[in-house]
Amino acid sequence: MFLEGGNLSQVSEFLLMGLSEDPREQQLLFIIFLVMYLVTVLGNLLIILAIITDTRLHTPMYFFLANLAFVDICFTTTTIPKTLINHVTGDKGISLAGCFTQTFFTILFASLDCYLLLVMAYDRYEAICHPLHYATSVTPQVCSLLVGASWAASFGHSLVHVVLLSRLLFCTHNQVPNFFCEIGTMLNLACSDTFVSNIAVNSVTAVTVIFPFVGILISYFLIFAAVLRIPSKTGKQKAFSTCGSHVSVVTLFYGTLIGVYFNPSSAHTAQKDTVAALMYTVVTPMMNPFIYSLRNKDMKGALAALVGKKSGISQ
Repeated sequence: MFLEGGNLSQVSEFLLMGLSEDPREQQLLFIIFLVMYLVTVLGNLLIILAIITDTRLHTPMYFFLANLAFVDICFTTTTIPKTLINHVTGDKGISLAGCFTQTFFTILFASLDCYLLLVMAYDRYEAICHPLHYATSVTPQVCSLLVGASWAASFGHSLVHVVLLSRLLFCTHNQVPNFFCEIGTMLNLACSDTFVSNIAVNSVTAVTVIFPFVGILISYFLIFAAVLRIPSKTGKQKAFSTCGSHVSVVTLFYGTLIGVYFNPSSAHTAQKDTVAALMYTVVTPMMNPFIYSLRNKDMKGALAALVGKKSGISQ
């Protein structure tokens, strides 16, 4: 996506140092990364197939969930396969253009996760606070528009970062203390002035991360107030149960994301940042299918039917 010829850096290749330089630990990490990647892809793919094949799940909530599952597959595919290849070949290198491309897609899919979680919170708000108007307010056209707007905003956010990154010079330091080219790490390696890039990272990231997060908090404040007005205990439990999975995913994703980008700089270390990045780029996408399938009866039923159907075909 990004040509090396447009950048005058002395560095033409970066070294992804990963989580450990110990050969024995690297072998264990390879197995862990491989298992996590396969579980992530398989789990999210099953979620998508279950939603497509089960007509009961052809609703806005599951439409957004299918999009989130697709984004999570793409998110992990941006980083883990390269890590696995590096473990197999013993070559930690990634080209300048490859590094910029990886940064672009990492930011793109992280931003999409933020916006899709906001859209899902809006869907729950409409379903619980305005149930009589839900069918007319959250139409298929509105759903498509919200997802399309999420992609457009995320693309613009990612493009701004990588264009500014591609204008920086990288002189001698080419060791990336992470398993992928994370934007903050790359700015620290640059030998030219990063003032403008840092301002862009802080401002645009604040908009992309904080705006959806505040929107989610407002949605759930209104949802909580509406649920408290429901007279029956059963009705309250049913309303809360439809939000439980989403709240769990939001807590896991934003907890790690805020830990990376909004902690004081004095609290940052390369190891802490790498572990936090591992959480939101790998662990969260892997956990999402489990959270939604274990806490959702309709999803469990659809997955059981899908697996049963596949078993019947194989026999």
